[in-house]
Formats: sequence, structure tokens, C-alpha cells
Amino acid sequence: MSDYIQVETTTATQEQAETIARALLEARLAACVQIVPCQSLYHWQGAIEESRELRCSIKTRRDFFSEVTTLISSLHPYQTPEIVAAAIVDGAPAYMKWLAEELRSGEETQ
Repeated sequence: MSDYIQVETTTATQEQAETIARALLEARLAACVQIVPCQSLYHWQGAIEESRELRCSIKTRRDFFSEVTTLISSLHPYQTPEIVAAAIVDGAPAYMKWLAEELRSGEETQ
């Protein structure tokens, strides 16, 4: 199994998405964050809501998930932000090598 994951979160604005992305990149908790517009429909407080959001796809390591969650939560304006992870089960060797090189080592601190 791969040590790498893709974490997803959504934000209401481009500025919020970029703030989260830059903080993760500066801490070297993410090698890449893709920000993509999306349409969300969801249950919230007893009603079905609909909104335009920005989805952040964050490439990171499994052992960083707790730190990534803490950082996102500290910057996120939502009461209950989406923060979910999926395993990256495989990837092109050159990409996986780049991913490993761009993330801080487990021994480094912020």
C-alpha cells in the first residue's frame, strides 16, 4: 500500500482555497494542491443546500494527515469542513519520485 494520500476539502472562495493551499505548501505538508470549481449539493441543518465551491485536492503522505487536518481546520471558515482522504494506490514512477522529494521528511518540524 502506498504511503501517499489525496486529501480533499472545499471552500467558499478562491482566497480561502489559496490561503489553505499556500499554508500547506509552505509547511511542506503538501507537494501539490489543485483548486477546481465545483457545484455542491448537501444536507445541512435539516435542509438540502446548494452552493458553488472550490475543491482543493491535496497530495500528501498518510502520516501527515493529522497535521494537514489541524492546519486546514485552523484556517477554514466552515463550521464543519470536509476533510477526507483517499489512498493513492499507484502512480507514474517519475511523479511518485517528485512527490516524495517535495514533502518534508518525517523528522523535520515546521
